[in-house]
Formats: sequence, structure tokens, C-alpha cells
Amino acid sequence: MSPDALSPVSSDLPAVLDLGYSLCPNDTFIFHALHAGLVQGPLPVREVLEDVQTLNDWATQGRLPMTKISYRAYFGVMDRYVALRSGGALGRGVGPLIVTRGDVQDLNGRTVASPGALTTAELLLRLVFPQVNVIRMRYDEVMPAVQRGEFGGQPIDAGLIIHESRFTFHEYGLTRLLDLGAWWEEDTGLPLPLGAILVRRDLPLAVQRDLNAAVRGSLEYAYAYPEASRGYIRQHALEMSDEVMQAHIDLYVNPFSLDVGEEGEQAVQELHRRAVQVGAAPATTQPLFVPLT
Repeated sequence: MSPDALSPVSSDLPAVLDLGYSLCPNDTFIFHALHAGLVQGPLPVREVLEDVQTLNDWATQGRLPMTKISYRAYFGVMDRYVALRSGGALGRGVGPLIVTRGDVQDLNGRTVASPGALTTAELLLRLVFPQVNVIRMRYDEVMPAVQRGEFGGQPIDAGLIIHESRFTFHEYGLTRLLDLGAWWEEDTGLPLPLGAILVRRDLPLAVQRDLNAAVRGSLEYAYAYPEASRGYIRQHALEMSDEVMQAHIDLYVNPFSLDVGEEGEQAVQELHRRAVQVGAAPATTQPLFVPLT
């Protein structure tokens, strides 16, 4: 669906709720049952499939009433949106990687290919290397750019990779410099927050809670009937192999996806605190998650 077909929502309930999420296997696995009507929410939903960076950008405009987003981007739209407790991506061993063509150690003053300014990955990169330079591109363009050593005629020293790229960077002859998730876990002792499912704060609280229950129900259905979503996931998995597709789901869909839990909340609060410290996010007194009671 083109962005021209969308418009900012108001507090009036729409007849159909536009739900934005990515084509990545973890998202299509989680949302298949809800999209297909196999579980019921408070409103019918209509899928809006886009890459996460586009969804991040749209959220700054309030384009969708319900959307997947990077936690880094969420911190900039907390006045308008609130995160569901279900459907997100947090965990251990799930972080973005920095990859290079050769022996590069200190990226301060060097140029790194980034999948987007509003990604959690770029925030982590800047926390580790405050003086890094970035060139931004779509996430699937990062590894080819690092392999070539340039993008648009500009030299590239390293790349910041996310999603399924962590399983395939060796195919490009690249070397892992740093696992940013491992750095975060060692530094904080907490799981890494990557992506959240947001709903508009101006939706009634009862609707927000029902949407949270619907997303959790969709994931529970996916776990109970994994073959039901297989074709839907495969349809959107581009040229990903079945093995990479399943590894992607196994890595990014976990108990935190059912409910963020107390530890997950602490992790999001800590990421927000650090983002505020470096001027990447405003402070807030708004609750980070939909209250369930």
C-alpha cells in the first residue's frame, strides 16, 4: 500500500484498523492469525506491509493507528503512541552486528553503513562509537555496500546489519567486528529491546487492551498451529532459505514477544534513559506500555 493511501487517524474508531508490520518472518509469523481472521480483535485489521524504517518514518507522522516500530523510533513518538506488551522483539543474542571487510577496530571517525537513523541499531552504534559517521540506506543494501567498500561513490568502512543479515554476512566475505546485543547485555545485564508494537494513545484504553490480547492470541495461535502461517511467511520472505527463515523466527520470537514482562520493561526504560543522555530522545512521564489493569 502506498503512503498516499493512508492518512492520520483521529480518536474516532475506524471501521478497519490499519496494522503496519514488516515482511520479516518474525512479524508475519506473529500477525498471520490476526490478519487472516483466525483470532478476533476489537476491530477488523488490514495489513500494511513495509520495511521497518518506513514504518518508523510514518509513525512520526501518526500515519497508522497500530504499527511495528524500532524502540529508538518509539522514543520520539511517545506523545502519540503507546507500546503493547505483546508482539515486540526483545531478547538475548538478538542484537545488530557491526561487520567489516577486514581488520578494522575503532570506528570513531570512520564511515558506517546504517539501516536508518531511527533504528535501535544506530542508537547502539553511537553509544559505542560516539564519533562515528554514517551513511544511511535500506537494511538489505548494507552488506553489498560494505562488500564493495562504497555506496553512491562514498567510501564505506563497516556496516550495521539487522534482521536475517546476521545469518548471511559470511556469504559476502565480511567479518564480525562487534555484536552490539552482546555489548548491551554485558553492560546492562538486561535483554536488548529491538522493536515494539504501538497503538495510538487516543484509542480508548479498553480497545488498546483488547488489541494487546488479540496480538498475544495471534502469536499463541502461531505457536499452536505453525503450519498455518507457513505459506504466508514464505510469500513475504523474499529469497530467504527455509533454514534462514526458521532461524529468524526462532531468534526474534520468544517469551518476551508474548509479554514484555518486568525485565523487558526495565530494559526499555534503560535504553530510553541512555537515549535521553545522548540527546537521541526526549524525557517523558508517559507510561511506556499499555496498562492491563
